[in-house]
Amino acid sequence: MSPEQVHTSSNKWMVLVTVAFGTFMATLDSSIVNIALPTIRAKLETGDNIEWIVLSYLLVTTSTLLIMGRLSDMLGRKKIYLLGFAVFTLGSLFCGLSWNLISLVGFRIVQGLGAAMIFANGPAIVSDVFPPDKRGQALGWIGTAVAAGSSTGPVVGGILLQNFGWESIFYVNVPVGLIAIWRAAVTLPPSIPSVDRRFDLPGALFFLFGVTTLLMGVDFGPSPAYGWTHPLVLSLIITGLVFLTAFIWWERRAPSPMLQLSLFRIRSVSAALAAAVSGFIASGANLYVLPFFLQLILHFDPQHAGFIMLAGPLTLSVAAPVGGYLSDKISTRYISTFGLLITATGYVMLSFLNADWQWHDVVWRTALVSLGFGFFQSPNSSSALNAAPLPQRGIASSLIAFMRNLGLVFGISVGATVWYSVRNLFAEDNGVDVFSTDAQVSGMQMVYRVCATLVLAGAVISFLRGKPTSVSSPVAKNV
Repeated sequence: MSPEQVHTSSNKWMVLVTVAFGTFMATLDSSIVNIALPTIRAKLETGDNIEWIVLSYLLVTTSTLLIMGRLSDMLGRKKIYLLGFAVFTLGSLFCGLSWNLISLVGFRIVQGLGAAMIFANGPAIVSDVFPPDKRGQALGWIGTAVAAGSSTGPVVGGILLQNFGWESIFYVNVPVGLIAIWRAAVTLPPSIPSVDRRFDLPGALFFLFGVTTLLMGVDFGPSPAYGWTHPLVLSLIITGLVFLTAFIWWERRAPSPMLQLSLFRIRSVSAALAAAVSGFIASGANLYVLPFFLQLILHFDPQHAGFIMLAGPLTLSVAAPVGGYLSDKISTRYISTFGLLITATGYVMLSFLNADWQWHDVVWRTALVSLGFGFFQSPNSSSALNAAPLPQRGIASSLIAFMRNLGLVFGISVGATVWYSVRNLFAEDNGVDVFSTDAQVSGMQMVYRVCATLVLAGAVISFLRGKPTSVSSPVAKNV
């Protein structure tokens, strides 16, 4: 009997609350650290390497998501989820005890491994206990947890920093994590492990090294200290592509591959992943550029800029469950495409930004972007998980999280590259300084035009996914 048939009572809502709490906690930690970076830099005397506190967590989380998804299919989702919380909580404790930058980065890597286990398993656990016609609504509440974590992080971080020091932003995870482990142990149902428990070590290593080196190159590319033509950047990107090519080559031949490539033959899955990465690239670019626009161009202080930026996560937290609910009533093909069209409209409106805008000019446009993305995200994930065979649902869940992280990292690089390039060209053509308001605004406007184009491409992909499918049999043999 499948998990969908077993868990039809109110217990499934307790499972949802438990998973949403874990998602909130992991998302909160990824956003709470950013506001503490200046304080940590001063206390630990880290110099210009401070970004590694954020980068190490992001790289490890992104590069191990697929591995954790495969392990959850092999060993059971509950085991990996509980282990993830334990690792995350332990990593948080030692982050607070860090004595220098190297130790803090090392313990952030531990945190990242735990977060990957949580992110890779959450949607799959929810999908296991909710029937296909209710998954959209359930995943919508997971989207609300993500938005709540993102919006709460800076606020909670500021309070903790002001009253208890930078260590407190990590220590707060310890009691919360212990409660979460207890609730997960009591509430989450056991999942049936895969019959094939062989682990694809070569494939895991190819993927790990490929994603890590590629993302490091993409992260360093826009930096003024390097640039896209710097030998280090080119070497990292080329190395990453070589390893990922080797990963695909190996997965086609491995006796027990980490990733069944035939999963991409399922149209609903491949379209959902492609649409997601397009949307999240645009989100990454927006998240990078918007704070600079608010502070450099409109001259808001960081606190007021933060409150203005809350419009996006708050709108998303409301729209996500609505989008999920609608996707259980309306074809995901239509509701997710409609959502992306709304988001594209928001980006088009943002592309007219100028130095005369007031706070409300930004708020309603960012709210429009998030409204559409809330309608898109949950139905899109539900579409992929409904179509994925049960033995591969952990991998499908981790792929969705992977595409989100991958898109955000690439989006930051796209936003920075487009902004700087267009700004410099404008300054050269008009004989003004590259840091002048007109040059800066011209570059930012182009970023939002690119965002709108990316999201429109995602909308086309979303619409072409065809009719929704729901399967529970294993995928065909890997090809």
